[in-house]
Amino acid sequence: MNPDLVVVGAGPAGCMAASLLAPDHQVCLLEDHAVSGEPVQCTGLVSDRVLRLAGTDCPVLNSIYGARLHFPGGGTISIRSQERKAAVIDRASFDRLLAEKAMDAGAEILYSNRYIDHSVSSQGVNLRYRQGDIRDMQTRLLVGADGQNSAVGRSLGNNGPKEWVRGLQVDLDVHGDRPDMVDIFAGNEVAPGFFAWSLPCGDFTRVGLCVSWEHGPPNIYLRRLLDSLQLSDAKVLRRHNGRIPLGGRPRSYGDRVLLIGDAAGQVKPVSGGGLQPGLSAARCLALTAREALENDRLDSKSLSVYERRWKKAVGKELRNGYRLRRVYVRLSDDKMDEAFHILNRDDVMGILQDGDIDHPSSLAPKMIRHLPSLLRFSPQLLGSLLRP
Repeated sequence: MNPDLVVVGAGPAGCMAASLLAPDHQVCLLEDHAVSGEPVQCTGLVSDRVLRLAGTDCPVLNSIYGARLHFPGGGTISIRSQERKAAVIDRASFDRLLAEKAMDAGAEILYSNRYIDHSVSSQGVNLRYRQGDIRDMQTRLLVGADGQNSAVGRSLGNNGPKEWVRGLQVDLDVHGDRPDMVDIFAGNEVAPGFFAWSLPCGDFTRVGLCVSWEHGPPNIYLRRLLDSLQLSDAKVLRRHNGRIPLGGRPRSYGDRVLLIGDAAGQVKPVSGGGLQPGLSAARCLALTAREALENDRLDSKSLSVYERRWKKAVGKELRNGYRLRRVYVRLSDDKMDEAFHILNRDDVMGILQDGDIDHPSSLAPKMIRHLPSLLRFSPQLLGSLLRP
């Protein structure tokens, strides 16, 4: 078998790219797990935009209309909209539906096959993978959709993200008091360098957090959070953990190689979510790959148009989101509480209700113009968000 295109990783972004290309090209996906969607490493909180991009009828476990933001000193801001802001999905089912979509389009998925390495020549890509024994495959173009630890991404050299955060979450057999609201907890004692959450998922509640890499494993912070929420004795149904690359990667292309999703650093810095940017980038990748394969121009220079395309589609939000993250991680708990007193106003609630979980930085210019005092927290970084 010598397909036109091999995608390493059968997650959502890789499967979406494969489904777009398979009607016109022979596409093969290598997935090192036995099934798609496991292990789960995501909260499952997505916008309706993500569901439209996926084009699948994924089961919705719950609908979220707002959030309660909990500050270190005990202050709370509640924001609720009349419109659904997000859906809680069964992430494993979501991944499997996208894998089925790729196969329905004509792609082949080889499960329990682990990518080892590859070499590139003018004739194509020689790929080695393991299914018990080591096997070889020839292809014209290789796509790395192999997640945050992307081995394909490492083949491009010094290509790591700006930083990592580590996450841990548990599904608990409890029901929250507000099934339509997600609780967000900020503070350096709670989740240094990120935040914690309590997400109602219908029949259970998902509680988790992320912390910046330098603060060590997140389990001690999660135990402390569960204690504070009086959930230490709750029955744990499932446990998920993983790490998230933030700040992007230097390159998402090379000779006969493209990267997508977490492998390309296409992750929202404010929330750590990667579905919306990854699924959006899949269309850019499919267009670029189709042109490159048809014209037999698969060198790095020709494939660089992919990076320009996906950055035009989602790059501004990722850049501005990282600026907001840089402001956030510099805040002490006292500064966060100072921000609470500035934001805790009825006129501000009207602005926050228009928030979009896929474009959180779009609120920043409105907030800064309405409350110029916010600039005191980081004049240069926050001021940069006011520029077109």
